This record gives sequence, structure tokens and C-alpha cells, in this order.
Amino acid sequence: MTSNNLARCCTLGSLHEGVAKGEIKDIGNISTYFSYPPDKSTENAILILSDVIGHRFINTQLIADQFAAAGYFVVLPDLFYGDTVPLNRPEGFNVMDWVKNHFPEQTDPIIESVLTEMRENLGCKRIGGVGYCFGGKYVCRFLKPGKLDAGYTAHPTMVDADELSGIEGPLSISAAVRDHVFSTAKRHESEEILDKKEVPWQINLFPDVEHGFSVRCDVTKPRQKYAKEQAFAQAVAWFDEYVKKH
Repeated sequence: MTSNNLARCCTLGSLHEGVAKGEIKDIGNISTYFSYPPDKSTENAILILSDVIGHRFINTQLIADQFAAAGYFVVLPDLFYGDTVPLNRPEGFNVMDWVKNHFPEQTDPIIESVLTEMRENLGCKRIGGVGYCFGGKYVCRFLKPGKLDAGYTAHPTMVDADELSGIEGPLSISAAVRDHVFSTAKRHESEEILDKKEVPWQINLFPDVEHGFSVRCDVTKPRQKYAKEQAFAQAVAWFDEYVKKH
């Protein structure tokens, strides 16, 4: 495994202020947040695969709106059928007990359905995948022709070595120096795997932040806010190169 299991840090963080500009509609029986670019085009799209707090988390919706403002049609589905983890659960909460109901056999079909809808009915020609924490595993699993054309993940969790080695498209990663889940050892292992691949890849490393920083950091702290903004800019630059230019 090139990143460790979920831990309590995957449920902690700060709530961000803002008003979401998108809308929630269903794809089949999957509740989904949609955010549209200024020109309303759906050709260049981003599928956000969220952390365990889910698609109704305002922090993630605001990020979706940022991607939309950058020119992408954004789809943010509920990967958990409503069984999300509230922000800052008490210490006794065991996230590994929770995730037993959200392994690939439950999660893959949701993503398959959403991708089919995006490509067949929503007019998406190129799709980039964004995976935060929990979602990082699934960016790797779906980074294949006809699924995701390019991938980005920040502080991924539970990525198996064969999932990472099996990617077939460009992958960009944002990592924190202090992260018990995507640890230094796991990051180096990931680098070794990716270095053997022919696809483009990068790992950007951020100090002053911890696991979850790209979504749940304390934006009142300048260094954390800067890292979050730079991680987002990294993702946009990646998709501008590997989604929009093709």
C-alpha cells in the first residue's frame, strides 16, 4: 500500500466560510453537486471524489466552484449514499469501522455510473479526476482510457501499490510534510512506482500543513491558506495541460 489506512486526521479540520454557487441534482439515485463554468460548457470536466465528509461539505463545494470558475464543468457525487462522516467526529469514532461499508465493491459502481452519465448524457469529452483523501484511491483506480483522462490527488489514503502502478494517465499529487497517512516512507514508495511509469507525474510537497490541508486547513493561518491555494493552483495547471489542451 502506497498510503496508509484512514485515520482520525481524515475527519478533522476547519469549516470554511462561503456560499456555494452550484446545485444538487441526482444522477440516478446518486445525489450530486454540479458547478458550471462561465460559458456553461461541459466538454472539459472535473469529477471530484471527496473525502469522507462528502459532497455536501461546504469546503468541497467551494473548491468545486473554484474549478468551475477556472473553466471546468464540475461533478461532485455522493460516494457514500448519505453515510458520510461529520466534520470533527469525537475521538471514540472509528473511521476504519465506518469504511467497511465503503470499499471498492460499494464505491466503484457509483463512480462508474457517474462517469457513464458524464460521457454519454452530459457532453463531457475530457474528464480530470480530483481525489481528496478517501477519493485519491479512486482517482488511481479510474485513471484509465475511457474513464479519467488525467488525475490529481491531495493527501491520498488507502492507495494500494498495484492501483498506483496501474494508472494509465497523468497524475499529480499534493502532499504534506507531516502526514501519518501519506507518510514520508509511503511518498517515497509512490515516487519509486511512478518513476517506472511512462505517464507524466509530479509530487509537490508542502510544509506547515498536515493531512487534509487542501480541503480542511485553517485558512485564518497564512501559511496553511497559502498551501491550500497553491495545491489548488497545482491541480488547475495540471488539468489545463492534460485536459484542456487535448
